Amino acid sequence: MFEKVLIANRGEIALRIHRACKELGIHTVAVHSTADANALHVRLADESVCIGPPSPKESYLNIPAIISAAEITGADAIHPGYGFLSENARFAEIVKAHSITFIGPEPEHIRVMGDKIAAKNAVRAAGLPLVPGSDGALSDLDEARNAADRIGYPVLVKAAAGGGGRGMKVAKTKDGLAEAVATAKAEAKAAFGDDSVYLEKYLARPRHIEIQIVADSHGNVVQLGERDCSLQRRHQKILEEALSPALAEKERRKIGEVARAAIAKLGYLGVGTIEFLYENGEFYFIEMNTRLQVEHPITEQVTRTDLVREQIAIAAGKKLSFRQEDVVFRGHAIECRINAEDAKTFRPSPGEITYFHAPGGPGVRFDSAIYTGYRIPPFYDSMIGKLIVYGDDRQHCIARLKRSLKEFALAGVDTTIPLFVALLEEEDFKSGDYHIHWLEQWLARP
Repeated sequence: MFEKVLIANRGEIALRIHRACKELGIHTVAVHSTADANALHVRLADESVCIGPPSPKESYLNIPAIISAAEITGADAIHPGYGFLSENARFAEIVKAHSITFIGPEPEHIRVMGDKIAAKNAVRAAGLPLVPGSDGALSDLDEARNAADRIGYPVLVKAAAGGGGRGMKVAKTKDGLAEAVATAKAEAKAAFGDDSVYLEKYLARPRHIEIQIVADSHGNVVQLGERDCSLQRRHQKILEEALSPALAEKERRKIGEVARAAIAKLGYLGVGTIEFLYENGEFYFIEMNTRLQVEHPITEQVTRTDLVREQIAIAAGKKLSFRQEDVVFRGHAIECRINAEDAKTFRPSPGEITYFHAPGGPGVRFDSAIYTGYRIPPFYDSMIGKLIVYGDDRQHCIARLKRSLKEFALAGVDTTIPLFVALLEEEDFKSGDYHIHWLEQWLARP
C-alpha cells in the first residue's frame, strides 16, 4: 500500500479522499490555492503545500506545481478526485513519468474516453448500444444536413471534446441546424480548444442512467448497479438516485452485465462510470467518465462498499475486496447536491458561513468540507456539500430526506435547499415519473 498520497483537489472530495487514506494508514498531502488556505482538508492533512493563487489555471490545473509538491513531500501516489485534472491524460502520463502512481485508469483509456467520437467507436466495438448519430466529427454544414436527414429531427449537436453541457445545442428542425452547429462549435472552441462537433438523435423523454464499474489489475471486473441522474438543469445533475425507479430487475441485470462485459473487453483499470440514455426500454451509450463520480456515495450506500478505498487499493496493485456474486443491492439512496446559490435564480452566493448544523440520524450522510466561519470563495464550483440519505425503500428514503432537509441549518449564504424541499412535494418525483428535461420544464412554470 502507499505510504503518502497527494490529493490534487479541493472541497468535499479532497476531504473524502483524505478520510479514506487515513483509514488505510496512509499519510496525506493537501495542495491548495491561497484562497483555500483555511480549507478543512488542508487543516486535517498531514502536510500541505500552497500551489498558487486562486485561479484554477494557476493552482489546481497547474501541473508543474502539483508534481513539485509531490516530489518535495515524497508522495508516492496522486489522487486527482473529480474535475480539474482527473480526466487529463497528459497529467496522468506526467505523473507516471515521475515514478509516482496515478490513482486512476491508464492514460490511454482517459484519452480515448475523453474524445466522444473515439469513445463511441471504442464502446461500439466492445458491444455497447449507441444513440443513432453521425459517424464522426462533421467536416462541414452539408455533412451535418445529410446526417440529420438520415437520423431524423430533432438532433443534438455535441462537442467531440466536450462535457458538462458545454458545446451542446438542439436543432428541432432543418431551419435551426446551421445556427446550432455554429453555436456548438464556438462554445466547444472556447471551452475545450477544439471545435469538432458531431450529431446524435435528440431523445424526447429519456432517463439518464449510469452504471458504476470497478476493475482491478488481476482480471476482476464488477458492476455495482445503476444510478438515475435524470434530474438535471443545463445538463448539470441536481439529484441522483440508486437504484433507478424506472428500471425493472430484468433490465437492471441486463444493462449491468452488458456494461461489465464491455469494460472487461476494453481492459479498463480502476473506477469508472458508463452513462446511458434510456427510453422506451432501450439503452444508448453517451459517454464514460474515467474517474470517481460526484454521486458515488449513493452506490456505496446501497451496496455497502467504499469506492474510494477500493480505488486506492486497485492503484496499489491489490485485488478487489469483493466479487460480482458478493454484490447485493439493499434499500434506496438519494443524493442532493447542495450549492451555494439562490434557489430560484441559481446565482452563486459566495461568502462566510455564519452558522452551520448538518442533519443527522439513521441513514443520513453529509459529505462536505464546510464549517461555521468558513468563507466560500467565488473562484470555484458552487457545490458546498452532498446530502446522501438511505432508506429501506424509496418511500422511506424520501421521507427521511424530507426530514433531513428540514433539519439542515445554514446561515450567511443562500443555498439550493429550498429547491429540494419543493421538489420532493411534486407528484412526478414521488412516483419516479421524470426524465432529463423534466426539471427545467418544472422550473420554467409560472
